[in-house]
Amino acid sequence: MVQRPLRIHGVGRPASWPLVATSFAVAALGWLAAACALVPAVPKLVDGWLGAGEPLLAIHLAGLVFLPFAVTGAAWHTLPVMLRNELPSERRLWLALPLLGAGAPLAAGIAADLEVLTWAAAGLLAVGLALVVRELAGLVVRAPGEKLLVASRTGVALSAFHLVTAFVLGAAVFGASGPDVLGVPFQRMVLVHLALAGLGWLTLLILAVGRTLVPMLALAPAAPPRRLPAVELVFTGGLWLMLAGIASGIDPLAGAGGAVVVLALGRFGAQVAGVALRRRLDAVEGPLAHVLAGAAFLVQAAAFGFATLAGALDAWRGAAVFALFLVVGWAAGVTLGHLGKLLSLSAWSTWPPGPRPKQAALYPRLPWKLEALLFAAGVELVGVGILTGGAALARAGAALVVASAVLAVAGCVTTVARAMARGRSS
Repeated sequence: MVQRPLRIHGVGRPASWPLVATSFAVAALGWLAAACALVPAVPKLVDGWLGAGEPLLAIHLAGLVFLPFAVTGAAWHTLPVMLRNELPSERRLWLALPLLGAGAPLAAGIAADLEVLTWAAAGLLAVGLALVVRELAGLVVRAPGEKLLVASRTGVALSAFHLVTAFVLGAAVFGASGPDVLGVPFQRMVLVHLALAGLGWLTLLILAVGRTLVPMLALAPAAPPRRLPAVELVFTGGLWLMLAGIASGIDPLAGAGGAVVVLALGRFGAQVAGVALRRRLDAVEGPLAHVLAGAAFLVQAAAFGFATLAGALDAWRGAAVFALFLVVGWAAGVTLGHLGKLLSLSAWSTWPPGPRPKQAALYPRLPWKLEALLFAAGVELVGVGILTGGAALARAGAALVVASAVLAVAGCVTTVARAMARGRSS
């Protein structure tokens, strides 16, 4: 029997397979580049030099290449279905892809302090991000208010707002010519920039989408319907209290805001724990493994962030560990863990007319499980090495992160090869 795409009234269609696959492929290569850049950055991180060229290159390859391509690819696949309306034009999204590619020269320009390259690449990337945000805003605005949505419109909109704000603050940090940035001490503004990107953009998006996506991919019971996005709103309120405290130097205010953020994340963590216990899969797959490991990294990021605010850690060393565990261990890790699964789902859900393979046949479980284990062990070792001054330990961790990135690329290549071998040509 010939299977054809099924149109369901009131449910949007995912973006096309070529668009999602291209975005994920660039994301995987960007992650490999970031992991390789982490190796020469280790000595600087161990010495507490977060602002040195090598660490800046590694963190910005992750933040400006891997994450934009991975997050937008995932959004184009999941949000039309979750928000129950169509992407109006994929041509604009195809135009956004090469513009997002400006993140690579932007990362290089920031690391080498090349102003002309940095500002030129930042302009191109800003246009690409504007196209992506426009499409996301359209999905949010057109989402039917009278129907049950499985992603928070408020959370998605606030996440996009924080992305734009983090990008603007990053430009302000790079362009600063004195000890202050917009009247805020440089070190504190760096923490604000990191928190906006890691928490305001990525973590809030994970909260908005993950309450449905995490149990779905683990074949666990879905989260119950809700009337208001309370977790997202409480999280955002706590985040801005924390940012205000960091920027103003009022550390008790920053601590209070951080406590509210932790409280909101605890609710999501409880749901993830329930998913792990009630999953119907025989084993923990890559997405859930990364979420569980990411939750542990998030707890550590909070602990070291509070310790830095209290003066118990050197400011730059504390910021280095905070950035590593928050941006890499949590945000990048959770995103990376879903990359392979969503790539296989994209191939399966947009399969052309004809016999359709099982989705599980397109997803290589073993490479992604090994990737998650190596990633978690590697990031943890790098963090311990930074805290203890153990360069050899941190270098070993960086090598494990590189190995995990190689497995991630191999997992993506395997899914594409299996899809093509089973007759997919478009």
